[in-house]
Amino acid sequence: MDVLKILAIVGSGTVLLLVVELIRRGRLKERYSLLWLFAGGVLLVLSSSRTILEYISNLVGIYYPPSFLFLLAFLFLLLITLHFSVTISGLSEKNKRLAQELALLRQEMRELMLVWTDSKKNMNE
Repeated sequence: MDVLKILAIVGSGTVLLLVVELIRRGRLKERYSLLWLFAGGVLLVLSSSRTILEYISNLVGIYYPPSFLFLLAFLFLLLITLHFSVTISGLSEKNKRLAQELALLRQEMRELMLVWTDSKKNMNE
């Protein structure tokens, strides 16, 4: 068996086992785990089946099949980075909105405290 093929199978299997363990411990949310499980599964199938890998590689125009595996892994990481960038952007906007709402609520609370202390002073006089 080719050393590169063994390395690809071990790497894909490790990714799958790591994702399953992270899900089991509750450290990886289900919505992200599906992406990782899919990518690990695809890489594992392509790593273990040389004929499928060669067929798809030739279809795409890549003549060294292990290069196709690395291309797929790179594209997956690129997509997951894009997904996380979109998620972070949305969370950043929500965080900004929450900070603004908190500032407005604090200001309103200060104004109410001032009104309350003024009314209390007027009642005592």
